[in-house]
Amino acid sequence: MNYYLSKTLVLVGLMGAGKTAIGSLIADRIGVEFIDSDEQIVQAANMSIPEIFERDGEDFFRLKETQVIGRLLDAAPHVLSTGGGAFLLDENKEMIAESGVSVWLDADFDTLWDRVKDKKTRPLLMIANPKEKFKELYETRNPEYAKAQFSVKALPSQNKEAMVERVIERLLTDPESGLTKVQGHA
Repeated sequence: MNYYLSKTLVLVGLMGAGKTAIGSLIADRIGVEFIDSDEQIVQAANMSIPEIFERDGEDFFRLKETQVIGRLLDAAPHVLSTGGGAFLLDENKEMIAESGVSVWLDADFDTLWDRVKDKKTRPLLMIANPKEKFKELYETRNPEYAKAQFSVKALPSQNKEAMVERVIERLLTDPESGLTKVQGHA
């Protein structure tokens, strides 16, 4: 099956939602480039995200994140994975709505916590009680993620390929998504 993407698909959601893993698989499936905004920031700064947070603070990181997202939205349509905090800023939401399509990968707390609890690359969780902080992030950020144009609920037992299929099928049901099936040869 061939696909045509007219707008960048911007994956949003809390850390552990699968934005990078699912996003790269979606991009492969529909035949477009996959870009991770966090990876772009790391390359530009030549340091890890925890190092950026440590040296320059979260506000500086968010500023750079907004600049990178704006630049990436100006590129040819692709699948863009964003950091967990990117969709919290109104400026980012507006840029994404103007130039792309937001897709919330919505997973329950326990699934997300299982995926992130042992990671040492999450600066917001490098504290004394990371589970409590993660619960706070989950509760405060989900209402913002719910403002995404599309939402696909992750099922705890499903594998990555099933989630990819569910996201693509959801997008194909709405012409506003920018994703369509096309006939013909690749």
